[in-house]
Amino acid sequence: MSPDSRISRSYNGPEVERKWSEYWVENRVFEADPASKGRSYCIVIPPPNVTGALHMGHALNITLQDVLVRWKRMKGHNVLWLPGTDHAGIATQNVVERHISSDGLRRQDLGRRKFEETVWKWKEEYEARILGQIRRLGCSCDWSRTRFTMDEGLSRAVREVFVQLYEDGLIYRGEYLVNWCPRCATAISDLEVIHRPACGKLWHIRYPLAEGEGFVEVATTRPETMLGDTAVAVHPEDNRYRNLVGKMVILPLMNRRIPVVVDSFVDREFGTGAVKVTPGHDPNDFEAGRRHQLSIIQVIGEDGTMTFESGPYAGLDRFEARKKVTQDLQDMGLLIGIEDHDHQIGHCQRCDTVVEPLVSTQWFVRVESLAGPAIEAVEDGRTSFVPQRYKKSYLNWMHNIHDWCVSRQLWWGHRIPAWYCLKCDEVMVARKAPVSCRKCGASELQQDEDVLDTWFSSGLWPFSTLGWPQKTLDQEVYYPTTTLVTGADIIFFWVARMMMLGLRFKGEVPFRNVHITGLVKDEQGRKMSKTTGNVIDPLEIIENYGADAVRFTLSVSAAPGTDIPFSVSRMAGYRAFCNKIWNAGRFLLLNLERPNPVTAAEISALLEEGRLQLEDRWILGRQQQVTQKVESSLEKFRFHEASDTLYHFFWDELCDWYIEFIKVRLVSEDLKDRVTVSTMALYVLDNSLRLLHPFMPFVTEELWQALPHAGPTIALASFPKTREEWICPEALENTGMLQKLISAIRTARTENRIDPRQKLPCQLQSESGSHTLVQRHQTKIISLAGLQEIIPVDQLRDGGHQVRGLSPLGEFALQLEQVIDVEAERERLGRQVEKVRGEIKGLESRLRNPAFVEKAPTEVVEGTRGRFQEARERLSRLREQLNGLSQS
Repeated sequence: MSPDSRISRSYNGPEVERKWSEYWVENRVFEADPASKGRSYCIVIPPPNVTGALHMGHALNITLQDVLVRWKRMKGHNVLWLPGTDHAGIATQNVVERHISSDGLRRQDLGRRKFEETVWKWKEEYEARILGQIRRLGCSCDWSRTRFTMDEGLSRAVREVFVQLYEDGLIYRGEYLVNWCPRCATAISDLEVIHRPACGKLWHIRYPLAEGEGFVEVATTRPETMLGDTAVAVHPEDNRYRNLVGKMVILPLMNRRIPVVVDSFVDREFGTGAVKVTPGHDPNDFEAGRRHQLSIIQVIGEDGTMTFESGPYAGLDRFEARKKVTQDLQDMGLLIGIEDHDHQIGHCQRCDTVVEPLVSTQWFVRVESLAGPAIEAVEDGRTSFVPQRYKKSYLNWMHNIHDWCVSRQLWWGHRIPAWYCLKCDEVMVARKAPVSCRKCGASELQQDEDVLDTWFSSGLWPFSTLGWPQKTLDQEVYYPTTTLVTGADIIFFWVARMMMLGLRFKGEVPFRNVHITGLVKDEQGRKMSKTTGNVIDPLEIIENYGADAVRFTLSVSAAPGTDIPFSVSRMAGYRAFCNKIWNAGRFLLLNLERPNPVTAAEISALLEEGRLQLEDRWILGRQQQVTQKVESSLEKFRFHEASDTLYHFFWDELCDWYIEFIKVRLVSEDLKDRVTVSTMALYVLDNSLRLLHPFMPFVTEELWQALPHAGPTIALASFPKTREEWICPEALENTGMLQKLISAIRTARTENRIDPRQKLPCQLQSESGSHTLVQRHQTKIISLAGLQEIIPVDQLRDGGHQVRGLSPLGEFALQLEQVIDVEAERERLGRQVEKVRGEIKGLESRLRNPAFVEKAPTEVVEGTRGRFQEARERLSRLREQLNGLSQS
């Protein structure tokens, strides 16, 4: 049975949301059945990290996915929206370490096993919270298929992929320079390094020649690393240093002899054109060191302090060592000068610590052969990006991709499936833990301590969640998935890796479309951050405004590829829209006489029998056009267009016009017409709720349940189909002209401050064709325009006080002598005319002043021009009103 659906006087959002969220889950409404008929449509949710709570960016992403899957489900597709969460290695380990530090503990105090148990408890608590938040938004996920990137099935998939890549020669272990975070104590990828501009220094240092007099001057931004220099390099075409090539210089402070080498990587314009080469602490120097077979000396350790290789500076923090090194160089007379130098400094994305390039033994994926097919798949259109400009971003990065460092020195994550023989150092990569060494037979084996980069397991998400490496019906039906909705910031982290791994292990792209959303920002267009203090909690907003209002605000703002300035005031407007839907639905339900749902066949019959009045044919045609527009917009991921179209249709056309047109007919003594209008109103309301449902699931479900309906839930009802034969151009045109006449009369009344309750006589001068239309519908015009009567005339007659206006149906004159104090109104308008004239004069004076136009900010000048034009238009309207108050 469906929940109690009696219609209440006011809309109780929290109660309705709780009721239907529970109903959908308890009745397994959204569970996918791969054996079902219908074209498959699958989205795998970008799994949120189990680090805390969802933010507004998640709310946007999840809302847009739900709009798509609810729409496709109603269209009869075999839909799977698969939810899940990500273990988020570095991020989760960081937050749990901070959590236990409040008790004075470090992870090392707990030990690896106990620490992992602590993180699992954290995961259980916060995963439940996150999934609850997703449900709170009304998301129609298949909760029976919820996955976690470290659950048993996904762990198996991770091991299988790692082993296969290793066996194919695409995973290797080696010593390379990596980005190292001293705070997180792990290697991180290039993508996890945030480069920020910094006002630094450039130190100029003399390196004395080992033989004879003289020196080489080098410039560096990191003098503490000079302790690990193994050469000085100059450009092969730099004639200034030609005579020094092959000679030796003395490394200051360390008294080590190092060679002068030539290498084209040197920028002759930087500093002096001679650069220090430190293979252990700079990526360019590392490659140069390999070319020249230089030794690698690591003088900064993994904890950010100086190593024993730094001699007297050992044990110092790297930044303290910088101060001491520069002071010592100055005392020795080898520091020539210091100049300001703007450059970029890399910071860890997770903890904001300055990253240190260090040589480390790590596991890498060779990506060249993986990247090729992933590039081709986007170039040939098997996977498309919306907006299309992100295709270029993706391809640029993929064409310049480097091998991927996949090992992380963490305790939380997928342990690398590699074992080392403690007796003979044999390395074994295997799907299951080996019992003995395959080389020497010894049983003393130790698994690699490192874990895999989080994005390694996330890269398998579109197929690992469907049961791979086992063969499953879910994979046959739902892979490749249809659409991925994600942010631009993880195109390289995640999208590219899913493309590479999906093509490698499934032979097909992981998704057909990638929709890139914008960022949710505050009303001033600033990025939301705790530092700025402008973070908005989605749950708090839902509590205050309701899930439907939050969802609609996000979807109506979601123009593809543009950032969203999230406005609380705008959301209040969409809460009012939610109430408008409720009140309109309630009014019709209280006045409709119909026990059974209306079919399209019945509407067609009413059309053929000629029983539908003008407003019926108009709203029916408009609904077809709106359905067509919504479908077209959603196909192109133009959520803002679809939402805006529905908003204006429901509020401006269905509520403000159609319901007003039919109020008299709903209580008419003409039983036949009363049945007709009830049938029409019920059909239009039913279909309007279905159109709105993907965007506002709760209020539409509650109202739909109160309608005569078939089926357990609107979520499984069919989405309206566009019936072009129901679009009557004549009805659309004629209704439009009636609306413009009524609106023009209403505007004239408002501008002249006429009491809405006061009925006015109205002269109307119109052509014969228009006159016929007005005659047929004068009852509606009189009622909606607040008129006493319509007096058709061949020529408007002067006489008494009147206000005139124009519409497509002719010119009209409202008679005012019995309504307003004309003299008082004339005086009021005269005062306003003088006030606006003064305003125009002041604005015109500013705009004629060259100093203002040329020196003021452009936006100020344009604003002044806009106010000037508005004032002129306002003056014109006031004069028209004054002229209308003519005396006979």
